[in-house]
Amino acid sequence: MNLKIAYFDCFSGASGDMILGALMDCGVSIDTFRSELSRLGLEGFRLEAERVTKAAIGAIQADVVVDGDHHCEPRTLSSIKALIDSSDLAPEIKDRAVQIFDRLGEAEAFVHRVPIEDVHFHEVGAIDSIVDIVGAVIGLSLLGIHEIRCSPMNVGGGFVKTAHGILPAPAPATLELIKGLPTYSTGMQGELLTPTGAAILSSLASGFGPIPEMTVISIGYGAGKLNLDAPNVVRLIVGEVDDCHRVGNSEPTAVIETNIDDMSPEIYGHVFEKAMNNGALDVSLTTIQMKKNRPGVQLQIICPVSAISALAGLIFTETTSIGLRWRIDNRIVANRTIDEVVTRFGVVRVKSAFWKGKVVNVAPEYEDCKKLAVLHDVPIKLVMTAASIKASELGIKGKSS
Repeated sequence: MNLKIAYFDCFSGASGDMILGALMDCGVSIDTFRSELSRLGLEGFRLEAERVTKAAIGAIQADVVVDGDHHCEPRTLSSIKALIDSSDLAPEIKDRAVQIFDRLGEAEAFVHRVPIEDVHFHEVGAIDSIVDIVGAVIGLSLLGIHEIRCSPMNVGGGFVKTAHGILPAPAPATLELIKGLPTYSTGMQGELLTPTGAAILSSLASGFGPIPEMTVISIGYGAGKLNLDAPNVVRLIVGEVDDCHRVGNSEPTAVIETNIDDMSPEIYGHVFEKAMNNGALDVSLTTIQMKKNRPGVQLQIICPVSAISALAGLIFTETTSIGLRWRIDNRIVANRTIDEVVTRFGVVRVKSAFWKGKVVNVAPEYEDCKKLAVLHDVPIKLVMTAASIKASELGIKGKSS
């Protein structure tokens, strides 16, 4: 089975209308968009599109034209979700659109320091932004996209006029939405990355980085409204990859490191345990030689981006470190399944790992084997061997996930 991947190349940022234009340029007709968006049950707008040129690159500029009486009508998060939930859209479209608006609500609530139920959307609650978000989800579904990836995002600079006044670009809500994700600025002035664009990509993309390995089948360009020296477009690259040759699950992961040369070794075990309980995916120590020829260790913690703050606090409170480094890496995880086998000692879970459709590792769960070894007072290696043999006898080769 071939899986479709959509890669958004945000060298000039991204906005909701740019994403819609790129989807049109990749093959979703405007008539199809209009037909599907009519199921939203939203009045007071019409969807238009035209082919334009941005710094020598041809692109489609989508535009949601709103009736004067409806433009920038503020809405609450609950009213937007109610609109989506009561529509005739497919359930998966509703779920993804609501997911995006939930992220927007959380970002706005944080920026304005108010409860999420008190947030009133202005730009992102207006009709054009609702259409952009729901339309983006519809377009990706119509293209048959299985996975969405994104490049680091160019955020622009300068100032932008909003319903809240003149704000720096990127806008505060945009920054909150892309926190922990790879971004940069080339110095171009203007709001290249909008809250709507940031919400769509940060909610739907499974990974951020270079173009993934795939066979490219279509390319689309969606135009923004800015006229810059560089093309103000987002590039959508759609490709296919054989499910049997998929490289696994890729996701942005944080790596936190600190060097320590003055702490009792007895403390590290406690730090390891607390780190794992606070969201760490892995914790390790590496012996190093530090300044003044002191032997020391490098403590490294791998964790989800969302756990950076908690684990940084743990390092400062539980170790003697007074400084640390952190970065975002791409992490690839082999697909895996867990099966149960019955041995003469008891039930043991067996984990199977897959790479490019083939089983590359089958391993009994250590904690299960340890528990049974203690229960029967036998060496743990006997339990592990028994589980491995039973897995082989049962032909456990996993079920590709």
